[in-house]
Amino acid sequence: MQNSRTLELLRSFTNVRFHLGAFALVIATVIGVWGCGGGTGQSVNNQSPSPTPTITTISPNTAAAGGAAFTLTINGTNFVAASMVNFGGAAPATTFVNSTQLTAAIVASSIASTGTLAVTVTNPASGGGTSNPINFTITSGGPNPVPTINSFYPNCVPAGEQFVDSVNNQFTISGGNFVPSSVVRWNGTDLPTTLDSNSLGTILTAQVPASDIAAAGTAAVTVFNPPPGGGSSNSLTFTTTPGGVAPQSIAVDSAGKFAYVANAGCNGGVVGYVSMYTINPATGALAPIGPPVSSLDYTAESVTVDPFGKFAYVANAGDDFSNDGSVVSYTINATTGALTSTGSIMGNCQGLCVPESVAVDPSGKFAYVPNGAGEPNSVAMYTINATTGALTSTGMIPVDGFAVSVTVHPSGKFAYLATASGTPGSAGNVSMFTINATTGALTSIGTVAAGTINAEPAPISIVVDPTGTFAYVVNSGSNDVSMYSINATTGILTSIGSIAAGTIPLSVAVDPTGKFAYVTNFQSNDVSMYTINATTGALTSTGMIAAGSNPTSIAIHPSGKFAYVTNSGSNDVSMYSIDAATGALTLIGTIGT
Repeated sequence: MQNSRTLELLRSFTNVRFHLGAFALVIATVIGVWGCGGGTGQSVNNQSPSPTPTITTISPNTAAAGGAAFTLTINGTNFVAASMVNFGGAAPATTFVNSTQLTAAIVASSIASTGTLAVTVTNPASGGGTSNPINFTITSGGPNPVPTINSFYPNCVPAGEQFVDSVNNQFTISGGNFVPSSVVRWNGTDLPTTLDSNSLGTILTAQVPASDIAAAGTAAVTVFNPPPGGGSSNSLTFTTTPGGVAPQSIAVDSAGKFAYVANAGCNGGVVGYVSMYTINPATGALAPIGPPVSSLDYTAESVTVDPFGKFAYVANAGDDFSNDGSVVSYTINATTGALTSTGSIMGNCQGLCVPESVAVDPSGKFAYVPNGAGEPNSVAMYTINATTGALTSTGMIPVDGFAVSVTVHPSGKFAYLATASGTPGSAGNVSMFTINATTGALTSIGTVAAGTINAEPAPISIVVDPTGTFAYVVNSGSNDVSMYSINATTGILTSIGSIAAGTIPLSVAVDPTGKFAYVTNFQSNDVSMYTINATTGALTSTGMIAAGSNPTSIAIHPSGKFAYVTNSGSNDVSMYSIDAATGALTLIGTIGT
């Protein structure tokens, strides 16, 4: 812009000088005609017209299509300060070096496609004119390098489902030596492909047809660079899975008819899905209800069913870059158990921020969501529309630590939140609240420590027994369970000690009779089983039972006869029967998510 303005001023200045010279010539002529003391008049116009420029060479004289912006040097004769370069019909910013050299700033869009462009130089009037043309060639590049693939995102999807970008089913390929003409191939078939112009040849996006992910299977993904040079990259495998991937949470409806599993998704959580099941009332066996449904966002962490079995809520933690998570609402078909999405609340870290779970009070009127990111450290509060299940925000309440898991007392009077400490070497805690019966608003009544100091604990799951007398918190850092008694009047927790669990416990559940408790242990791949002392609430270990790979969550059937454990490493649910006398679990099978 500055160069263009300078040239405009130069042209104006030249024109002014020309007109002033002409005016001086008229005056001199008049003086010469009429004389002054009989003398002969003389012209005072010494302005020379601009010469016609010529070009001898340009450098460079070729570039590869899709290349970056560059500076073109023009060598020749008769260049002036107001000379302008023309590059294939475009007028690039021109810099006058001297009478034999100019430079021009060529933008990337001018060489986007192959072809031959004429380069000329024009000098302004009077005189002046346009130089001879010199050709500039835009080639297809070459030789093209051989591309490589390092990874792609996502690397799998459940059969019949879609990516987060449900319109275009786009996935991102990372690697090297990509060029504008690179093409992603899916089992040898070219996909619509776009090079990220800012990635320096390292990122492509490609669109996958829905028909290619309609059924479970695998696809070989490669990138092809065309001649000259070029070739095919190494191959990586994309998997269309039979069901959900990385299950994190399971919930059973209050009637014991249906179960739902939140799956974080591929690549550690690209897009979440919810698997749906019917429950055989006699055997406890799960049977899938069609393919998983999308959680509409990144990383489905938790699923909750309201007390009346009408609605389900999924907390999506979002990704690590730009997405702050969401809570998605669903209606439940009373006959089939199928979920239908009715909308979502998107996180913005001003209200909802990387939600980890959802708890609904026993009346079904209020919902509470811990903001797991700690920005801010808080619990988001909502009212629930009794007809649609829609959530309406009623504000937030701050907590001390990173909010992870929340549970509501069976009376509906109190809520408890497990919060991880933000300071290494210090214990986490449980935040305690009263609940306003009319508005659902929480009011803090203090905190109580959880976990063992200096073990860097992370209180990660909390449950209240069905009688409302005791509470239990699993601490993933100290590998134990904190036990508490509950004051029926005030809701205050009092520690009654702790008991060892397996390695990295993540979830705790109590059976409907209040006699037994169970804890899933992520790293030791098992479930700890306990009996509950009806008087003191103290847990007594009755052993462990193997689960699948990396168990994350446990739910107990309302009948107290069955238990279900999600296994994030093996992408399945372990199903158990429960001995009514001892609480011992017996495996009755597994089913994929």
